[in-house]
Amino acid sequence: MTTERIAVVTGASRGAGKGIALALAQPGTTVYVTGRTVEPGRADLPGTIGETADEITRRGGTGIAVAVDHSDDDQADALFDQVRADHGRLDILVNNATALPAGLTEKGPFWNKGLGLLDLHGVGLRSTYVSTYYAAPLLIETGGGLVVHTSSFGGTCYMHGPAYGSGKAAVDKMAHDMAVDFTPFDVAVVSLYMGLLKTERTLTAFEANPQMYAGLAATAETVEFPGRIIDALSRDPKRMERSGQILIGAELATELGVTDVDGNQPPSHRRFLGDPPTFSAAVVE
Repeated sequence: MTTERIAVVTGASRGAGKGIALALAQPGTTVYVTGRTVEPGRADLPGTIGETADEITRRGGTGIAVAVDHSDDDQADALFDQVRADHGRLDILVNNATALPAGLTEKGPFWNKGLGLLDLHGVGLRSTYVSTYYAAPLLIETGGGLVVHTSSFGGTCYMHGPAYGSGKAAVDKMAHDMAVDFTPFDVAVVSLYMGLLKTERTLTAFEANPQMYAGLAATAETVEFPGRIIDALSRDPKRMERSGQILIGAELATELGVTDVDGNQPPSHRRFLGDPPTFSAAVVE
């Protein structure tokens, strides 16, 4: 068994998941990265779980790639069985795996878009619940841990339509309710609103039309920024005081003294996109 810090980041072949995993890559930290892409060129965008794991190791951590299709509950179960067998502990779980169906960002009413958008629920929403379900025994035994659901302002404003918005809103409420169950075991759960990220997908759009996206590009966050915030939150003595909350990443970064990799302090979009919801403290069992 090991006493080193153990983290799991789901959906980490590319994008936010990859950035978060890389930001956690430090000596003494083992990061399990999951996803479906194991061979270069098999997806529309670059990135594989193996490449992410290798970069983690190059940065001084220990990266372990585990191929997981998060639409399959049994594969998620096997992932945490592996973590238990390897280390017997889990300190950080980041639920980032989701589906990005075709047509997600197309304009127009939801009835003109395909029902494939519901994969946002079948994979993104469901996998958040399932991964935390199977991780819970390890998190409880370890104690002092952190669970983060990656989310966005889509949970509080109209963004990409009702399939996307309801998925994010549900993830937010799930963090609140899971926190109630985890509190006696010193495990914090939060939902983290990320800003516009410089993912492989958005960078391609920026490069294709730099004049159109100049304003957005200027305030966009690198994919490692949320990971830096998560790392700082996991070490924060007030970690449990934030459990059950929806946190705006840019605002939390300011509170915790976290900057982006380029030294910038990305802005909060609360003013334009609204306040995250708050939930009642009532508990009905």
